Amino acid sequence: MGALYDSKSKTLDDKGIKNLLSPDAKYQAWLTVEAALAKAQGELGVIPVVAATHINEKAQIENLDFVKMEEIYRKVGHGFVPFLKVFVAACDEESGKYIHFGATTQNIQQTSQNLIAKQIHQKFKQFMLEIMENLANLAKDNAETIMAGRTHGKHAIPITYGYKAAVWLSELMTSYERLEEVEKRIFTTMMGGAIGAFNAAGEKGIAVQTRVAKILQMPAMAIPSRNINAPKIEYINVLALLANNLHKIAEEVFQTSIEEFGEVSEGFTKGTIGSSTMPHKINPKLSKGIIANAQKLYSLTSVGYYSAARPFEADSTTNMLFDGIFTEALELMTEILMRGEELTRTLEIHRERMYQNANINHGLDNSEFIMMKLAAEIGKDQAHELVYELAIETELSQKNYADVLLHNEKIQQVFQKKEIEELLKPENYIGL
Repeated sequence: MGALYDSKSKTLDDKGIKNLLSPDAKYQAWLTVEAALAKAQGELGVIPVVAATHINEKAQIENLDFVKMEEIYRKVGHGFVPFLKVFVAACDEESGKYIHFGATTQNIQQTSQNLIAKQIHQKFKQFMLEIMENLANLAKDNAETIMAGRTHGKHAIPITYGYKAAVWLSELMTSYERLEEVEKRIFTTMMGGAIGAFNAAGEKGIAVQTRVAKILQMPAMAIPSRNINAPKIEYINVLALLANNLHKIAEEVFQTSIEEFGEVSEGFTKGTIGSSTMPHKINPKLSKGIIANAQKLYSLTSVGYYSAARPFEADSTTNMLFDGIFTEALELMTEILMRGEELTRTLEIHRERMYQNANINHGLDNSEFIMMKLAAEIGKDQAHELVYELAIETELSQKNYADVLLHNEKIQQVFQKKEIEELLKPENYIGL
């Protein structure tokens, strides 16, 4: 598996994705596609209907002799031919003649990979719906949880944690749309034969491919070229953008759970150990797994771009590479989503500490609030200039901001002491 694991992986529900990425699932997918090809060819008179029926009956993984397959592999050194030979052997002699009729290895392997990926894709969407619901709950439950808004690593103006969760939710909703939009381009059926021009299949080739596509419930490639890899790159890009959404959440959880912030913490189960030498350690396990796997996922698209540009009608270097990076992308995304769901569902929000941190500058963060109120009296430009001078004086002199404001004549002309006190409270300037 290409994903980065730790012990936390063993405690999370993967919705059956890891089984879909197993060797058994791969072989069964090969059988399913070979059976669909035979069924379509039988219906269209390319091969005998009896043979097509028998091939479909035998297309189950328990009928394959894996010992014999390994023996043949060591002899022929081909990754797919041994599978075909044991499948032929599992059928009666007459039906075995029509297995893989007019198809090539990549027709079966790439279509099978898409078939598995489509199932995994649906589980990804289930994870996303759960994560989005978790974030919606966070937003609703923390609509009035005051915290410091931060830009450029410094305090900006007050916000609520509900707003922050809503921002994350908004990005995930966009990623969900991307996942749906890419489906028609990535989960396709390819049955064009050796090159993709239906040389062996002849005039019925397109009809066979169309029927196989309908059986598998995946659209047929318009031109079933083995050298078209842009859809896989696009899909990995879509996954990378989704990973980036969750990476952003994980980074902020990781950093704001540091003791100096203390604003959130990952859900903790008694008995979980953070360090083999430091007994006090309660480390962020979910967020760090998201961060590591996301960073690895980002690297896969650049590799794909280089390989997709290989010349001519097919190249095994490209086939092997895309088989690897596509599978790895699915593995990495699985780990990210498992952790993302657990993190967003169990995240602990420390409201009092957030409010303390929002007040750490003693009202200075509400300078825009003061300025906008003042602008109604003296104009925006003059208000900005005056409040800037007073804010910088506060920073440099280490004086109390309220005192600096109240000692200014222009401020005294507009505001009473009680008004200033209210204007400096973070809860009074949190936007919508």
